[in-house]
Amino acid sequence: MNADIDISSVSLKTKRLLLRPFKREDLHDFYEYAKVDGVGEMAGWKHHESIETTKIILEDFIKTKKTFAIVYKDKVIGSFGIEKYDEEEFKEFNDLKCREIGYVLSKDYWGKGLMPEAVTSVCDYLFSCVGLDLILCAYFDFNERSRRVIEKCGFKYYKEYMRKEMGDEYLCVMNTLEHR
Repeated sequence: MNADIDISSVSLKTKRLLLRPFKREDLHDFYEYAKVDGVGEMAGWKHHESIETTKIILEDFIKTKKTFAIVYKDKVIGSFGIEKYDEEEFKEFNDLKCREIGYVLSKDYWGKGLMPEAVTSVCDYLFSCVGLDLILCAYFDFNERSRRVIEKCGFKYYKEYMRKEMGDEYLCVMNTLEHR
C-alpha cells in the first residue's frame, strides 16, 4: 500500500548535496533545468515551455509535500519525488508499506555521481524514518542513465510493463529495493 508522506520539514545532507522541500525562491533555478529539451522527457514529462508552467508545478510540489529540491552549491539542480505507485498494476505489494521514487537532474550535472548520492540518502530516510518495507523505481527502457543509477543503488529488476505518459505508452522497467 502507498504510505503517507510529508517531507515539508525534512532536510537530508549528503557529502555534496542538500535535499530539502522546494521553496518559491527556487522558481528560476527550477525553470533553468526544466526548460531544457530532453531533461523532463527522460522522467515522463514535457520540458517546460514557460516559467508560468514551472510556477504551477512548483506550487504543487510545495502543496503536496512529497518532492525534494536537489541542491548543489546553493543551486537547485534537480527534483526528487516520492510518488504513489500504481496499486492496481502492483497488487502484490498491497500488504507492504511502499512508495515509488522518481528523479530528474539538470543536464549540466549528469555523469558526476550526484544522483546515486541523492537516491541512497532518500532511500535511507524512507526506510529508517518513514518505515517503508519496499521502494519501487521505474525507468523508461530508453533511459540508460536512470538504469545505471538504480543498479548502483542496489535496486533489483522486477518486471517490464507499459506506462502511459505525455499521451503515449512507453515500456517501463520496474525495480525494487527491499528494506535491509
